[in-house]
Amino acid sequence: MTPAVLVVGASRGIGLEFVRQYRADGARVLATHRAAADAARLRALGAEPLPLDVLDVGAIAGLGRRLAGERLDVAIVNAGVFGPRTPGVVAPEAEAFDMVMHTNVLAAMRLIPLLAPALAGGGRLAVLSSRMGSISLMQSSSGWLYRASKAALNAVLKAASVELGAQGIVCVALHPGWVRTDMGGAGADIDAADSVAGMRRVIAAADAASNGGFFDYGGERLAW
Repeated sequence: MTPAVLVVGASRGIGLEFVRQYRADGARVLATHRAAADAARLRALGAEPLPLDVLDVGAIAGLGRRLAGERLDVAIVNAGVFGPRTPGVVAPEAEAFDMVMHTNVLAAMRLIPLLAPALAGGGRLAVLSSRMGSISLMQSSSGWLYRASKAALNAVLKAASVELGAQGIVCVALHPGWVRTDMGGAGADIDAADSVAGMRRVIAAADAASNGGFFDYGGERLAW
């Protein structure tokens, strides 16, 4: 049976690379986007474009209705923003706080309950986190709003794993590495193709022992 994959936040960078690689392996891929031009790009790769603004609660509900009756093998929540690139402990503006937290945390909390029925009985749920969200590994205060949002996302994933694991859904948080994307910049360590290939291996190998775990793209388990 052809595997079915959903990528939330597939317009560019890591999300688009997930689409490209899963399609190259013959998977059926549903991919969310915002702009019409993004839909055309995804369709050209053979994916099924689904319009979605993760900040729009109505749009998320619409995605839930679209997925009714679907069976997903993998769902990847990739949508995210970095926010202000502060060098240290600088209070964020309320607008920036809301944008980062709503995109990186609230959207996942709205999406995960809607994705669970389609993943039940053997599916895998992955959220794109960051090593910057690890509290125990943290050695810098730069980008502290982003760090806080990814730490919160990790908590969301861990909490979801407790409930969804009983439904046969393996839930993992992934650190993609420092990737050469619009967010990571041209000076980052690795390209999106290598990062995504590694994360796909982690997702494919994830089992009950992996549920609720935090892994980097090379498969190393990270401390919360």
